[in-house]
Amino acid sequence: MYGVCRRVLRGSCGSPEVRAAAPQVCGESPDSQADSAHCLLPQTFTAWCNSHLRKAGTQIENIDEDFRDGLKLMLLLEVISGERLPKPERGKMRVHKINNVNKALDFIASKGVKLVSIGAEEIVDGNAKMTLGMIWTIILRFAIQDISVEETSAKEGLLLWCQRKTAPYKNVNVQNFHISWKDGLAFNALIHRHRPELIEYDKLRKDDPVTNLNNAFEVAEKYLDIPKMLDAEDIVNTARPDEKAIMTYVSSFYHAFSGAQKALLAATAQCRRCLSPPVLAVNQENEHLMEDYEKLASDLLEWIRRTIPWLEDRVPQKTIQEMQQKLEDFRDYRRVHKPPKVQEKCQLEINFNTLQTKLRLSNRPAFMPSEGKMVSDINNGWQHLEQAEKGYEEWLLNEIRRLERLDHLAEKFRQKASIHEAWTDGKEAMLKHRDYETATLSDIKALIRKHEAFESDLAAHQDRVEQIAAIAQELNELDYYDSHNVNTRCQKICDQWDALGSLTHSRREALEKTEKQLEAIDQLHLEYAKRAAPFNNWMESAMEDLQDMFIVHTIEEIEGLISAHDQFKSTLPDADREREAILAIHKEAQRIAESNHIKLSGSNPYTTVTPQIINSKWEKVQQLVPKRDHALLEEQSKQQSNEHLRRQFASQANVVGPWIQTKMEEIGRISIEMNGTLEDQLSHLKQYERSIVDYKPNLDLLEQQHQLIQEALIFDNKHTNYTMEHIRVGWEQLLTTIARTINEVENQILTRDAKGISQEQMQEFRASFNHFDKDHGGALGPEEFKACLISLGYDVENDRQGEAEFNRIMSLVDPNHSGLVTFQAFIDFMSRETTDTDTADQVIASFKVLAGDKNFITAEELRRELPPDQAEYCIARMAPYQGPDAVPGALDYKSFSTALYGESDL
Repeated sequence: MYGVCRRVLRGSCGSPEVRAAAPQVCGESPDSQADSAHCLLPQTFTAWCNSHLRKAGTQIENIDEDFRDGLKLMLLLEVISGERLPKPERGKMRVHKINNVNKALDFIASKGVKLVSIGAEEIVDGNAKMTLGMIWTIILRFAIQDISVEETSAKEGLLLWCQRKTAPYKNVNVQNFHISWKDGLAFNALIHRHRPELIEYDKLRKDDPVTNLNNAFEVAEKYLDIPKMLDAEDIVNTARPDEKAIMTYVSSFYHAFSGAQKALLAATAQCRRCLSPPVLAVNQENEHLMEDYEKLASDLLEWIRRTIPWLEDRVPQKTIQEMQQKLEDFRDYRRVHKPPKVQEKCQLEINFNTLQTKLRLSNRPAFMPSEGKMVSDINNGWQHLEQAEKGYEEWLLNEIRRLERLDHLAEKFRQKASIHEAWTDGKEAMLKHRDYETATLSDIKALIRKHEAFESDLAAHQDRVEQIAAIAQELNELDYYDSHNVNTRCQKICDQWDALGSLTHSRREALEKTEKQLEAIDQLHLEYAKRAAPFNNWMESAMEDLQDMFIVHTIEEIEGLISAHDQFKSTLPDADREREAILAIHKEAQRIAESNHIKLSGSNPYTTVTPQIINSKWEKVQQLVPKRDHALLEEQSKQQSNEHLRRQFASQANVVGPWIQTKMEEIGRISIEMNGTLEDQLSHLKQYERSIVDYKPNLDLLEQQHQLIQEALIFDNKHTNYTMEHIRVGWEQLLTTIARTINEVENQILTRDAKGISQEQMQEFRASFNHFDKDHGGALGPEEFKACLISLGYDVENDRQGEAEFNRIMSLVDPNHSGLVTFQAFIDFMSRETTDTDTADQVIASFKVLAGDKNFITAEELRRELPPDQAEYCIARMAPYQGPDAVPGALDYKSFSTALYGESDL
């Protein structure tokens, strides 16, 4: 018994490794029932080697002995590869044998096979395990790997081929390369499918596997030139036949029949003729489509060229009104101007694809648009347009918000500046007045106290000056358009403030110098002045706050202002009590003066804040409080209305957004899992398209709600993750995707009808394509496409001829070398492989009949034989005939015909 490896291969088919210490090739351990049956591998591998060696007029008897000198091993590799190996050494010494085997192993390694732990010495020494492992590696590389690029793909492709070929046969269910073949029916089904005259399949019995197997082996050897590689009794008496032996034998059937299948496809193509439209009418229609494409492309590119600079213009305006007008212009662009252009772009791509399909079907050269008008040029321009558009609306809204903030700050600056300027009016003159020089003692003390009150008042106004400077600074940072005037006014206020501080200090020094000679004045008036000044400031601040402008965007912000206002109102009772206390001081001063017969000179000498002023300002505060209440409540109502708009938009957007996403996913599934006839699919897709278009009112409603939100200057919405821009882009993609999917099916119908492809063939092509489109991406890579071809019976082996054939096919289905094969390209290829198209020679022959077998044709003959429009079309485009047999007015129909098929320069 041979104890050789079950797993000889490690890694991909492109780079297999053979390991000396691997398990047994036979598939059973030495103690299993394989001991009682002949191991399949030595017999199978020997037969496989002899099937190739006999082409060189030799064979082997013992697989682990006859390769020891390396001569037949090198010969085997030359036969199966079609390449020459280095010249072998003919000596009989061990070193000569080792050198020959090394040449063979080096050749195997040059084919991308990595041999691990196998050296020439083991083969020369007759190591059975290493020899069988090496032969299995050769089979993998030169017989099985030829079916695909990777081992899994190769095995899968071969298995799928077997399943399709045996699918119609009862009692046959091929799921693997071991027990599915034990009863012999699968082998007989493969032969009967391709050569039904060789097998009487209906007479076979499932319960007689030995007879079935021997019948298939004998027929294959006698009629198909496939040597017997397996023993029927060994297969039947083994619980699990060796997978490698079965794969080796089945691959011989694949290679035998794939060539026959290719010949059958060629014969079918020769027998079929498609009924294409008249050649001239087709050419006229195609030229009309080309002209339409050129005009539509020119118009669309010109619109893009005009629109991009407008979208890239991000120069901010000075006012909110100007920026809102720009926003309204942009909304008109997105709602009115761009959607038709999106449809034009989609229609342009559809027209281009349809035109190219018609040209291919009529065997015409592909349409090449004018320079700069390719679909890719339009896509590049469109990408530039959308890049320019990106962020434009967000920039507009941010600018509006910035201008709103600027207007608010500017008004606030003017209000605070006016209040401060009104307060400072006359203060410099007062501080410069030298009244203390002629004042009495009581006068001077009054002047000192008055100055102290003024300093208190001055300090109280420090915050306002700082606020004015801070607002001016913020206006500068936000690039306020009237910053120059703001800065001038602010600088004037600050300079005046500095002057007031300096004058205050100088006056205090003068008063204090004189104070040494003066007595204290009435404390009661002083107390009044000291309490009246801060209370007066409080009222001024309160009036300022109550008249202060505010801007909010959320309910939370307005509720915060309302809360602060309520807190302010809670302090009014205490303020009223303070007012009454201050007024009581004034009354007490008057009472004392009257009771002591003191004649007051007039107003309180220590302050200008009279009781009348206090009462007047208090009354003003009382009037402003309800006005502030009303303004806050009005703003609260506005924010509640805005919140309603947010929720209204979010409610609709949270339905429309997922709906669009779901429809996109459904279209993806529909385009992959299309069932029924192409007409059924087209009808279903158009019905699906109508259901999508019928949904448009929901987007219109959303646009109306979005406009209300923008008009209300609402900039955020926490109730939804969908913006109007997201919805617009998703809707445009949805319409474009369904239109392209419909166009793909329409082109498939054009291809099918023009090439005479049956519905069953189209379904088989789609099923094969989808089977290998594992990621459902709608395109196959080279490895997947190769496996797909194999499943349809194409023999694209990895030898020189097979590689050349596969490269030829790839140049047809992927002329741009993108590395992907679309379904439409696959269908075009299959239609060319299975049908015929009209040719330039056929058109020349038709004109020759019309011309009465002459080498030229006249305008009269064309007008007599052809419809008027086609006749004039030919007359306008045919060159004068220049041959020696020419007559006046003779036209050259041969150059005209070859030009139709891109075979001349006309």
